[in-house]
Amino acid sequence: MKKAANYLLLTLWEPRFTKFLLVGALNTVFGYLVFSLFIYAGLHHRVALLLGTVIGVLFNYHTTGRLVFSSANKSLVRFLGVYAVMYLGQVVAFAIFSAFGVSDYLSGLIILPPFAVLTYLGMRNFVFKTQ
Repeated sequence: MKKAANYLLLTLWEPRFTKFLLVGALNTVFGYLVFSLFIYAGLHHRVALLLGTVIGVLFNYHTTGRLVFSSANKSLVRFLGVYAVMYLGQVVAFAIFSAFGVSDYLSGLIILPPFAVLTYLGMRNFVFKTQ
């Protein structure tokens, strides 16, 4: 447990993680706006989340690969895999928050920080891993 906590702390201090957060902020604003527009249009949060994620991933693929990891050696399949896992996790989180009566808008904001860290770890260790 202590080793995992140290690993997480070291990850949070990486300069590349800071860059990931900055690029992620751009990606997040874009994705949240798309998600919110779909909620505003009357779509169920699962559909809005799916569509927002798909559109956001297409946008994120290039910004994250180029601006954060400076990698031409990227795998779209693995990139999509990380986002598929994150999507499923978000669906579960929404279900939990919904059970407690938390609005879809607030739920979307609450889950952003932990899923940002999880997404970075997935990208760093699975998609853009350097030898």
